[in-house]
Amino acid sequence: MLVVDRLSKDYAGKPAVRELSFEVGPGEVLGLVGPNGAGKTTTLRSIVGILPVQVGAVHVCGFDIARFEVQAKGNLCWVGDDPEPFDALTVEEHLEFTAGLYRVRDWRSRAQELLVRFELANKRSALGGELSRGMRQKLAFCCAWLPRPRLVLLDEPLSGLDPRGIRSAKEAIRELARAGTAVILSSHQLELIAELASTLLILDRGRKVFAGTLEQARAAIRPGGTLEDIFMAATSEQQGQEQS
Repeated sequence: MLVVDRLSKDYAGKPAVRELSFEVGPGEVLGLVGPNGAGKTTTLRSIVGILPVQVGAVHVCGFDIARFEVQAKGNLCWVGDDPEPFDALTVEEHLEFTAGLYRVRDWRSRAQELLVRFELANKRSALGGELSRGMRQKLAFCCAWLPRPRLVLLDEPLSGLDPRGIRSAKEAIRELARAGTAVILSSHQLELIAELASTLLILDRGRKVFAGTLEQARAAIRPGGTLEDIFMAATSEQQGQEQS
C-alpha cells in the first residue's frame, strides 16, 4: 500500500529526515515513534503530499505522489494531531464535501453509521467552528473512514478524546486493519502503539534506527523489555553514537 524510498527532507539546510525507506502492507498497523524532532510529522506530511518530496520517492498503491498526486491521494486519508474543520460547514456538510472529493456514492448511510459510532449524530448540524477539541477529532475520523481508504495516516489520534472516544477509536483502527487497510499510527503514547501496532518504525534525528515487530525489537535491542524500554535504548544509543 505504501513504499517510501530514501526520503530526505531539509529545513533551511538542516536535515529533518535522512534517507528513510520503509513499506506498509495491507492490514498492517505501523507504529511510528521517536523523540520530539525525530522527523515523524515531516515523514507523514511528505507521504500525504502536504510537504513536497525533495529527495527520494513516495508511492501510494503504486502511484508516485510527486507525479500522480490525484491518484495517490485518492487512496489515502490523513488525520493530523489537531484537526481544523471548516468554520462555516456543518458536521454533515463536512461528510458531504469529503464524499464529493473521493467520489463516494450513496454515502449518507455510511456517514450516519460513522456519526453514531463516533458520537456525533446529535451534532450533525453544528458548525465546525463550534466543535470542541474532542469533537473535531471525531469529525476527522468520520471523514477519514468515509471513503474506505486503502491507507490511513494518524498523528496522535487520541489527543483530546474522552475514555469512551478512545475506546471507540481503538476498535475502529483495528477494524480498518482487519478490512485490509494499511495504517500508520504515530504517537508518543507508547502503550497505544504496543496495543495496536503490528510493526514498529523508530526514528531518531531523522534516521531509521529500527523497523520490525515488537518481538524483533526485544530480541535486537532489549530482551524482555517493554516498548518504553526499547524506545529509550534505541534512541539513547543513536544519540550517543552521534555525540561520540
